[in-house]
Parts: sequence; C-alpha cells; structure tokens
Amino acid sequence: MPQTPLFSPFYFGSVEHYALIARSGRVVIDLGEHYERQSYRTRTSIVGPNGRQDLQVHIARRSGEKMPMHSVGLSYAEPWHRQHLHAIRSAYGQTPWFIHFIDDLEQTLGRRYAKLVNLDTATFRLALKWLGLDPQIAVENRYLEPEVIAERNLLDLRTALQPKKSLPSPVPAMPAYGQVFADRHGFQGRLGIIDLVMNLGPGARQALTAGSDHP
Repeated sequence: MPQTPLFSPFYFGSVEHYALIARSGRVVIDLGEHYERQSYRTRTSIVGPNGRQDLQVHIARRSGEKMPMHSVGLSYAEPWHRQHLHAIRSAYGQTPWFIHFIDDLEQTLGRRYAKLVNLDTATFRLALKWLGLDPQIAVENRYLEPEVIAERNLLDLRTALQPKKSLPSPVPAMPAYGQVFADRHGFQGRLGIIDLVMNLGPGARQALTAGSDHP
C-alpha cells in the first residue's frame, strides 16, 4: 500500500499536493504544528502577464511568539483577498475555463475567516470539488511524532514540501502542461492548483496522475 501523504495546512495548495492526493486517495493534515513563515500555509503561486506571482495571505502577527496553527488569526487591515481575486482575473480571465471557477473563488475569498486554518480548509475543499477528488481525509489536532508516522505508514512532507525548497525525492515533478502565458514566460512549474484548473479545466484531474510511475 502506498504511503499516505502528511501535509501542513495550505492555502489552495500546489499542484504537487494534489498529485500526491490523487495517487494515494488519502491525506492527513496536521493542525497540531506551529505556524511557519514563507510556506504553503499562507501562499499560492500563479502566472500572470508579467510572470510568476505569489499570492500571500495576511495573518494577525504576535511578534516573537510561537503560534500553534489552530490559533493563527487573519488580518484584513489590507484587502489582500480582493488583491488575490484581481490577480487571478488578470492571469486567467481569457482562459476558456475561467467562467467555470471564478464564482467559486469570489464566494470563497469573499468571506471573512477568523482563523487561517478555516481559510486553508475552505480553499482545500474547493480545489477537491474542482478536481472531482474525494479522498479519505484525516485532520489531526495534535502534532504527529515520528513513531506515529511510522506506525501509520505516512509520508511526512510537513517541512520538506515548501515553496522555497527543492522538491523532495518522493515527490515527482509535474509534467509540463499548457499555460496561457507560455509564449511569454515558458512553462512555469510548481504553481498553485488554481493554475492547473484554469488552464486545463476538466483535464486537470487526469494531468495530476500522468507521466509518473509514483503511486
């Protein structure tokens, strides 16, 4: 039996997150860890007219204090959620599939969430809906220690799968797929799931399991 991926919570999530979920049919999300900056917890990446762009969520910071993920609040002092929608419209407004997904995005990002985990969960569920995936999901409120990970045959990617790090060896790179600005910027890999569904529409799910021998 293939290992079940163990992830930190993520904002929409990368294409690689969903490729692993699609192949395993299961996923474990750890809410018992501490918040870390510059991670998928608060960012997703798209490609627009001017190239790659990171969309970052604003949190309510408590300087110098370690924050358990379940306690991290959101800040709406700046309209980052509206900025994200504007960037997505600019990037994908001319794709054939844009009209199929923009209403969902406006509804999801138009809400105000008290906690980061609530936003991350909402965007994760939305992406699963788009992809037609229905994996077994286990949400853990306590940090999973190595002995539990071994006992449950989990693939621990909580710290290894990060936007600023190279892909860890158990995670296959996503094969190239058509992107709306490829003529300007070439193929851009390691993007958020928004890019895949906006460019491929109903073909996104099949693309997640194509071109790899990994389970």
